[in-house]
Amino acid sequence: MKRSSRATFFSVALSTVLALQPIALNAQTSETATPIQHVVVIFGENISFDHYFGTYPKALNPPGQPAFHALPHTPVVNGLTNALLTRNPNLNPANGTGAANPFRLDRTQAQTADQNHDYGPEQASFDGGKMDLFPISTGTPGAPPAYYPKVVFTTGLVMGYYDGNTVTGLWNYAQHYAMNDNSYNSQFGPSTPGAIDLISGQTNGIVATLNGPSGDAVSDGQGGSTLVGDGDPIGDVCSSSTRFQATLGGQNIGDLLNAEGITWGWFQGGFDLTKRNPNGTTGCKRSTVSPITGLAEGDYVPHHQPFQYYTSTANPKHTRPTNLASIGFPGDAANHQYDIHDWFDALKFGNLPAVSFLKAASYQDGHPGNSNPLDEQAFVVRVVNALQATSKWSSTAVILAYDDSDGWYDHQMSPTVNASFSEQDALNGKNTCGVKGKTPQLGGVFTNNPVDGRCGYGVRTPLLLISPWAKHNYVDHTLTDQTSVLRFIEDNWLGGTLKSGKLAGGKRIGQGSYDVRAGSLDRMFDFTQKISAAPYLLNEVSGQPQ
Repeated sequence: MKRSSRATFFSVALSTVLALQPIALNAQTSETATPIQHVVVIFGENISFDHYFGTYPKALNPPGQPAFHALPHTPVVNGLTNALLTRNPNLNPANGTGAANPFRLDRTQAQTADQNHDYGPEQASFDGGKMDLFPISTGTPGAPPAYYPKVVFTTGLVMGYYDGNTVTGLWNYAQHYAMNDNSYNSQFGPSTPGAIDLISGQTNGIVATLNGPSGDAVSDGQGGSTLVGDGDPIGDVCSSSTRFQATLGGQNIGDLLNAEGITWGWFQGGFDLTKRNPNGTTGCKRSTVSPITGLAEGDYVPHHQPFQYYTSTANPKHTRPTNLASIGFPGDAANHQYDIHDWFDALKFGNLPAVSFLKAASYQDGHPGNSNPLDEQAFVVRVVNALQATSKWSSTAVILAYDDSDGWYDHQMSPTVNASFSEQDALNGKNTCGVKGKTPQLGGVFTNNPVDGRCGYGVRTPLLLISPWAKHNYVDHTLTDQTSVLRFIEDNWLGGTLKSGKLAGGKRIGQGSYDVRAGSLDRMFDFTQKISAAPYLLNEVSGQPQ
């Protein structure tokens, strides 16, 4: 079916689609530029690259913990050198009692305090590129009494990192698939800007607010405002009645996929308000007790759901899909917004959308304070194992990316590709990110003029590709950001072509989106290889091969 007629077909024939057998539900995904007909984006929370991969591939391997031994010829990453581990710039006396070298957090120390990851403080931690003010700028003390060393009780906790004895599953995936060590948040700041950048690359263009004014939004210098913080989406029945709320204008990747009749969905833990958890909680108050910490955490976080900020893709009342066969298709009442259990149910049914965004319930999303690496690992492994048990695996790519760094230390200064001069900017001076007249600024949603509030790139975060089409034990150094994921979707489904191993040419969001400058994920793939159907299954608890 030609692209020009596909959207019309799906908009007028949904009732017919619902009667189809599962094997026919994904017929339209065959029109892709690559062999990838399904992409599953697992969007984790609040991890810097050094926090998880700083010492990769070398782990301490203490007794009683899952051991990690690197495969021969494992490539090195831009990680924590001996000089950074022993003579770190963050020994800077300006950090006070938090002045510290990076230090290893043990598997028994999986639960830590949430660090400061606001737009301005993250910039201040960079100190104009010296990378020496993390404890005083973003560090937050907090750990159970049994934790050690004493630095965890100071702002120096921000210098902590894990190795392959804790984030074992992720290190094993890196060994057998591909990883990028040069990937950044599109801009500085917390969860909501990161999530919105993933789907639109554009945080400017707020068209409505409630409970303001707020530091979550800044003037863009052109008569509008840009979202820089974690305001809730207006209209979501689970949004806080007292928290700042916002609606954004412009378009997102969902709009582009809908125009082509391509199946997609955002699947987030806790979105189904009809479900009752084993502990009796339901509705917006659903919670889950972590098997790691024993603490109950609320499942659904409204400001982690980016499509709710756009009228065109919102499902404000959390309306349920008609049935498993309708998941992902345009025209259904759920409007592409679902619970995470809907994704697993649809996969088992045989209906895997072409594009799936997965956000775990908060206890498994990796966010310090409410989650931890071990709960996060269980979710990631469960998703990948489930996919490898289906016939869809041979045409699937799983991309593991993160919304922000949580403020955790990372030694690599990001390139300043977009300037900003709002009252909250602090990268290389007061109210300053970049150099006026020399550092480019992207335009806003409704104007081509440069706008403020989008200082980027932000902090470096992990980016993994898990797919039978991924290069084996490969570290890519291509400069990428969160919208590189967006670019892959655009190029693979929206008119792109694959020539000489390079994927390019798809539609772009436009309107000032970061996707116009995003680096490609091409080098993490090898579409010339003969793929193996043999699954690589891990244990959800240990992260070791089954």
